[in-house]
Amino acid sequence: MIDDAFVFDGVCHVFNFDKSNAFGKPGEMFIEHLYAFHQVLNAPGEKTLSREEYMREWHVDEIGRMVFDESPTDMIIAQPLPLTDLFKDGLSAWERCAEMARRYPDRAIFWGSINPLEGKKALDLMEIQVKEYGARGFKLYNVRYDYGQPFPWRMDDPRVAFPVFEKALELGVNIIGVHKGVPLGPQPVEHTQAWDMDGAAANFPEINFVIFHVGLPFIDEICWQLVRYPNLYASIAATVNFVVRSPRVFAETMAKLLFWCGEDKIIYGGESPIWHPRGALKAFWEFELPEDIVQGYGCGQLTKEAKKKILGLNLARLHGIDVEEKKRSLGLAA
Repeated sequence: MIDDAFVFDGVCHVFNFDKSNAFGKPGEMFIEHLYAFHQVLNAPGEKTLSREEYMREWHVDEIGRMVFDESPTDMIIAQPLPLTDLFKDGLSAWERCAEMARRYPDRAIFWGSINPLEGKKALDLMEIQVKEYGARGFKLYNVRYDYGQPFPWRMDDPRVAFPVFEKALELGVNIIGVHKGVPLGPQPVEHTQAWDMDGAAANFPEINFVIFHVGLPFIDEICWQLVRYPNLYASIAATVNFVVRSPRVFAETMAKLLFWCGEDKIIYGGESPIWHPRGALKAFWEFELPEDIVQGYGCGQLTKEAKKKILGLNLARLHGIDVEEKKRSLGLAA
C-alpha cells in the first residue's frame, strides 16, 4: 500500500473510554469530543464505531492487532495521558502503555507522562518510568484540572516546567512532546496556545520538543516557531485525518509546514484507537498537493521521499534508530 516506507507512528494510546472511568461531567465531555472526532474524521471505507463499540476500555493486544496486523505500521510510540484529575487512570494509563512496549519490544517504544504541577512527586515518577519501565520520551499536557476547572501551566515556567526538562536530561531523555491546540472537554482554547514553546526551546536546546497536532488552530504561530528553533518538531497526529474528510484544509496545513520548516521536521501520528490508522495512511500516501497550492505557497510538492521522512524516518532519527537495521530485524528488508 505504501511501497517500502517505514511507518513509525508517533501517537498510539491505550484508552479507557468507559464512562465509569471519568470523574463526572468534565471527563465525560472529554470522551464525547474524542468520539465526535472519530465520527467526523473517520476514513471512508473504515467502520465508524457505535457508542457501545467505542466507549469502553481498549486492550493492548487489540490495539496491537489494529496497528501491526491491519495497517502498514511498523513501529509505534505507546503514549499515556496523565489526565488523572479527569479520569481514574488518566485515560491512557502509563502502566498500560509500558505494558504495550513489553508485549511488542521490537515494535513499540514507551513514553512516560507526568503532571509537572506535582513537583518532586512528578520528578520521582519520571525516574521510575525511565529506570524501571524504559521510557524514552515524555508527553505533557499544559491544562490540568481541579474539580473539573482548568488549571493551566506553561512550558516556559522556570518553577514548573524547567525542573521536568532538567530531570529528563539527567535521565538521558531528550525528547519531550506536548499537546497543543485541539481543546478537549472543558479546556479553554487560550490555554492550548503555544506561545510558551519559545522559552522552552531557547532554554533547553538539547531537548527535541514535539508540538502535537501542529497546534491547530494556531498553525501560523507554530510555523513561525518551527522555523526559528532547530529543536522544535511538528506532529500531524489527528491533523493527518483531515486528508480523508477535508483535503483542501489538509493541503494548506501541509503547504505551510513544508514552506516554513521543511519535510525533516514533520512527524506522523495515527492516534489509534480514535481512528483505525489504515485509511488515513493510505490516503496520505496517495495524496498530492493541488498545483495551485504548490504555486501559491511556494512549498514544492509533497513527494514520496518527503512522505517517507514524515511517516517514519524523522521520528526514527530522533530516537537514534537505524531504519535499515530495524527493517531487517523485523523481516521487512527487501
